[in-house]
Amino acid sequence: MAETIWSVFPPILTIVLALATKEVYMSLLIGIFSGAMLYSNFNVIQAILTMFAVMEEKVGGNVNILVFLVVLGILVAAISRSGATEAYGRWAGERIHGKRSALFLTALLGIIIFIDDYFNCLTVGTVMRPITDRFKVSRAKLAYIIDATAAPVCILAPVSSWAAAVGSSLPEGTTIDGFTLFLRTIPVNLYAILTMLFMLFIAWTGRDFSTMGEAVRKNREQFVVSQEYAEDTAQTNNTMIGQGTVLDLMLPIVVLICACVFGMLYTGGIMEGKSVADAFADCDSAKSLVLGSFIAFVFIALLYLLRGVLRFDQFCESFVQGFKAMVPAVFILCLAWTMSGIVSDKYLNLGGYVGQLVQLNSSVGLFLPAIFFVVAGFLAFSTGTSWGTFGILIPIAVAIVGVEQYGMLVLMVAAVLSGAVAGDHASPISDTTILASAGAQCNHIDHVSTQIPYVLVVSGCSFIGYVVDGFTKNGFAGLATSIVLLAGVCLFIRAKFEPVEGDEE
Repeated sequence: MAETIWSVFPPILTIVLALATKEVYMSLLIGIFSGAMLYSNFNVIQAILTMFAVMEEKVGGNVNILVFLVVLGILVAAISRSGATEAYGRWAGERIHGKRSALFLTALLGIIIFIDDYFNCLTVGTVMRPITDRFKVSRAKLAYIIDATAAPVCILAPVSSWAAAVGSSLPEGTTIDGFTLFLRTIPVNLYAILTMLFMLFIAWTGRDFSTMGEAVRKNREQFVVSQEYAEDTAQTNNTMIGQGTVLDLMLPIVVLICACVFGMLYTGGIMEGKSVADAFADCDSAKSLVLGSFIAFVFIALLYLLRGVLRFDQFCESFVQGFKAMVPAVFILCLAWTMSGIVSDKYLNLGGYVGQLVQLNSSVGLFLPAIFFVVAGFLAFSTGTSWGTFGILIPIAVAIVGVEQYGMLVLMVAAVLSGAVAGDHASPISDTTILASAGAQCNHIDHVSTQIPYVLVVSGCSFIGYVVDGFTKNGFAGLATSIVLLAGVCLFIRAKFEPVEGDEE
């Protein structure tokens, strides 16, 4: 049943079950097993073997990300245990005087950390969660701010791991320069640009609506910490035994950021004479994160142990605590990667089926950017991967348009990137969505269900913008149209909804 309509069934089943039951682990397992059953023609034994073969392949291929998560969890636990987080909370509390300021600082930090979306989600959550908790900002809203400044920022940044992914998705033998093409898509990547604008509007006005409004309103009555993180939060608060200062939090974060950037340059070949841009384009981001996090681990051990902020046994106790804090994210990621594997080209080949549909309907030229936006969004939502969507749809876009119509190709590729980020942003099985939940320590399905209405608002404006792009063949016409539409939506929201948070200052 590979490369047929049945290849859509496992991810759709997973997403429907997850949203209906709010049990993401079981939903993923059921979806994965249903895909394995389809692939093995309903041979139960073969389906079980296939499921675990895919899991072994995907988890093994992503082991560096898992190591990074665990090491980062240990770093966070050690910082919290030292008392540095509490000191930072007191320091920031004297300078930040409300929810609006806390959310804007969160957004600013997310924009600054544009190198990699994994690193962005967890670092921003680690630094800002104590501050937003102090002002009782809903963890669902924190997760949205983190997620909105992860992939949407990375896809607009020329110096990031995402720029490399776009360039590597071009078909072999093409004469197009991948980096130049990526630069041309930045001003017409409508979803990423509009997401940033809409996120700032929500943070400034506090006019949350739909499921987010309900979550924020409920949180205002009683501050909510999700069940899977409540025990870890309480344990962290009860074990803050060090006399750490603000510098004991800031220095490890700075070292972590610098070390990860160095890791990207190093794995990209900066030592072999490559330019900074080429090194970022060719880097191994997962390996870079492991290198950077281990350097930060050694630094924090020396910083705390030599100064007596923590004793050796107290520092070592952070290992288990940090690992436990990352178990939900690690487990969901492993299952999400397995789901993406079962629908990959080696098994059910969902991408091949979607690619066939796109090529069969390539004759409606004026609507091609809008069509590619929708298809990319659906594919990324179903598989949980933006990069996989790039790899499937960008070669199809090149084949349909050709290099001769370079302006139209830029619009098509921008629509693919934009749609992929939109689908990835909404998908409960997306790794960045999972990590945003982990960074905010928010229940994963709560984050997904509260974020989807916001994603749909921005996606609708972006879709109309790409329709205008197709008719005018001018990306800036679509950008102007979509911004005007979003402004109209924001005015409607401002008129219809009162600020849920009350005084945002």
